[in-house]
Amino acid sequence: MIYDYLIVGAGFAGSVLAERLSSIGKRVLVIDRRKHIGGNCYDYYNKAGVLVHRYGPHYFRTNFEEVKNYLSQFTEWIPAEYRIRSYIDGKLYTFPINRNTLNEFFGVDLKTEEEAEVFLNSKRIKIKNPKNAEEQVLSLVGQEIYEAFFKNYTIKQWGIDPKKLDPSVTARIPIRTNTDDRYVNDKFQAMPKDGYTKLFERMLNGIEVRLGIDYRSVKNKIKYKKLIYTGPIDEFFDYKFGRLPYRSLRFKFETYNKEFYQGWVQINYPNEYKFTRIVEIKHVTGQKLPRTTIVKEYPCSGGEPFYPFPTPEAQQLYLKYKNEAEKLKNVYFVGRLAEYRYLNMDQVIKKALDLFNFLKIYE
Repeated sequence: MIYDYLIVGAGFAGSVLAERLSSIGKRVLVIDRRKHIGGNCYDYYNKAGVLVHRYGPHYFRTNFEEVKNYLSQFTEWIPAEYRIRSYIDGKLYTFPINRNTLNEFFGVDLKTEEEAEVFLNSKRIKIKNPKNAEEQVLSLVGQEIYEAFFKNYTIKQWGIDPKKLDPSVTARIPIRTNTDDRYVNDKFQAMPKDGYTKLFERMLNGIEVRLGIDYRSVKNKIKYKKLIYTGPIDEFFDYKFGRLPYRSLRFKFETYNKEFYQGWVQINYPNEYKFTRIVEIKHVTGQKLPRTTIVKEYPCSGGEPFYPFPTPEAQQLYLKYKNEAEKLKNVYFVGRLAEYRYLNMDQVIKKALDLFNFLKIYE
């Protein structure tokens, strides 16, 4: 049998493309080295009956109407506004930084956005073109906020000094002068009613999926016309230019015989402890249970590749692989690992839909 498309990876990028291509009559095979579908969005019910996210919290949100409408074919939604806090010197502070944070942290009483903007301006360090992650935060909120909320968290998360990281690392964190304490401010914020895995099961219904299979072990055994690859791009090329650096996470799950462990879905710990945050996803999944499960996240350098490393050196290495990829015919690279970019879920889905539209027209 010859497949029209071999798709490597059963996360959002691969699954969306599999579903779309199958819908127009293409013969598709999806393979994944893991024993489950859903990629890093995989969720499951643990022994206590709590729906948990195996690879850290996935807070769905988007401003793309196309993405919301597409996913809504496979799931109903639970409205969810993600509110988190940051633990500093024994106190919980509103986070991301907004006017309430400034009032709490500095002991002031800023009543309007204009007052907050003037106050922030008095704290900011004037840096015209921030060259790294540290300068980026200093230019937005100043030294005190940087030291308390950002510096050590960033060091824990990436394992290196913020001075060595690209400014984009901290540029994506919102700084607000209003009192909006939502983690993100996208128009649509929700959780899949039955969880992510159920969403993927519906999306891949009727499509051939083989799990626990490494692409490298079968690439010469499966016959196909075109390849869609969502795994690490350096691995695809057998690390010919060297390994791209990634940051990973280790998760420690703990279950308690109480309805909730903490008052928020996520509490960041920038300074104390080796973990960066404690997540209690039950706050946003809508489950009603007398038990709860939390997960502590410990950043590490080994393990699954989660976060592309945001340094100029890593980007230069990636460009070598990108140039190699562009020489190939009928091979398409899509997703966070394949494009070596930090992409949110909705961005990955949008890229997959865009690639499908391209393939539908030009193949």
